[in-house]
Amino acid sequence: MKHSLSFEPLSPVSFLDRSAEAHGDRIAVVDGARRWTYAEMRDRCRRLAGALATRARGRPVAVLTPNTHVLLEANFGVPWAGVPLVAVNTRLSAGEIDYILAHSEASILIHDFDDVAAQLRTPVERISAGEEYERLLADATPRVIEPADERGLLSINYTSGTTGRPKGVMYHHRGAYLQAVAMAGHTGLSPSSVHLWTLPMFHCNGWCFPWAVTAAGATHVCLPRMDPAEVWRLIRDERVTHLNGAPTVLSMLAYAPEAGDGVPGGRVVRVATGGAPPSPAILRRMAELGFDVTHLYGLTETFGPAMICDWRPEWDALDVDGQARMKARQGVANMVNLTPRIVDADGADVPADGRTMGEIALRGNTVMLGYLKDPDATAAAAPDGWFRTGDLGVRHPDGYIELRDRLKDVIISGGENIASVEVEQVIADHPAVLEVAVVAVPDDHWGEIPAAYVTLKEGASATEEQIISYVRSRLAHFKAPKSVTFGDLPKTSTGKIQKYVLRGRPPGE
Repeated sequence: MKHSLSFEPLSPVSFLDRSAEAHGDRIAVVDGARRWTYAEMRDRCRRLAGALATRARGRPVAVLTPNTHVLLEANFGVPWAGVPLVAVNTRLSAGEIDYILAHSEASILIHDFDDVAAQLRTPVERISAGEEYERLLADATPRVIEPADERGLLSINYTSGTTGRPKGVMYHHRGAYLQAVAMAGHTGLSPSSVHLWTLPMFHCNGWCFPWAVTAAGATHVCLPRMDPAEVWRLIRDERVTHLNGAPTVLSMLAYAPEAGDGVPGGRVVRVATGGAPPSPAILRRMAELGFDVTHLYGLTETFGPAMICDWRPEWDALDVDGQARMKARQGVANMVNLTPRIVDADGADVPADGRTMGEIALRGNTVMLGYLKDPDATAAAAPDGWFRTGDLGVRHPDGYIELRDRLKDVIISGGENIASVEVEQVIADHPAVLEVAVVAVPDDHWGEIPAAYVTLKEGASATEEQIISYVRSRLAHFKAPKSVTFGDLPKTSTGKIQKYVLRGRPPGE
């Protein structure tokens, strides 16, 4: 399409140009003792683009770093180099990272983990995120390759799903632009905002907040490691106004010794949280400390939060428990999405009575292009043009959706998705194991954690510690079961393991 007076392709990287022009002399990034203005941030991102454009040879660039300025800059510099960004989960094992590098056909890996990089076998150019990265920028000529198509490939985000094989979720420029606008609007970001990076940027490109915070001309405060004491220090010293994270982040902050009297000066810190609904006790404690918590819902396939529990002023009159019930809802569509549907097995909408369950289905500008190299999975995920989330919910008469259960056997632990099938396959490879089932069990800290139920082969032996160690040697440690219960597994008459029975059985019984 030829550009005209009334059309320009939407791309979230354009927000950096706008903020560099409007707020060029203001602080854009705080990373430890280092600070950069918006003008300096744009220059660094353009230099990164210039350095990568010829090296990448049209193939994706992967980044394996914690929440530092390197990954933040990659969200702009890599697309400006004309190639997609692959932000890699830093908690994965070397084998899992190898799979992602090979599947995405990445040409370059920018990394901050020399020990992990040394274990990788996929042939990619490797750039260390320290001095080598800085030399790369210093020697580069600034360059910008504007996207020709707003629905072109912006990034690839890998999610385990339920098959155990990571799927490459393809994001487009248009969707990320609109999602960034929605996140900025719903969370009230402005030039006076200071956003602390408690949410991993590798999760759905940080829910598109690298672009949302930049669009608002706000300040990014990097946080390489989730340390409650450091978070509280930054909240006070940098005057943080916004942060995001899983419910476990709320728990860590609420009960940290450093919490003290909470946010100083009567200020309020806005917190967006996804995953399991925060408990009334946590919400009460967070409010006492000066946090305003909003519950969100989304998936990797929807650029992060697709729904938000949009707070109604009349709910202010409810008591704490009543407000907690409302805050626990997943809510309504964010401002750039279509109204979510709750559908039955035939694809028909269920009544909005707060009781009839159905599957949450989503559609709109912030749904993925599809799964990389997997057209069958893409077609199966949206059989009628509506993306099936695999989550069961109800719609209340006021239109707000509340999640009730999951169709898929995904365990959401501290914001991380764990495919039970993947863990089961590893445990099943143990020489002493005959059968295995892995389910989610509640946990006060992580929301839920994986628990394994194992039947051993006749005459074989294994301990709980041995099974857990076996999984940790093959998968990321957070995917390993936290408990292993030995015994016969409950089954249907056709031999199918009854996971719902195990979910209701405390580990060890």
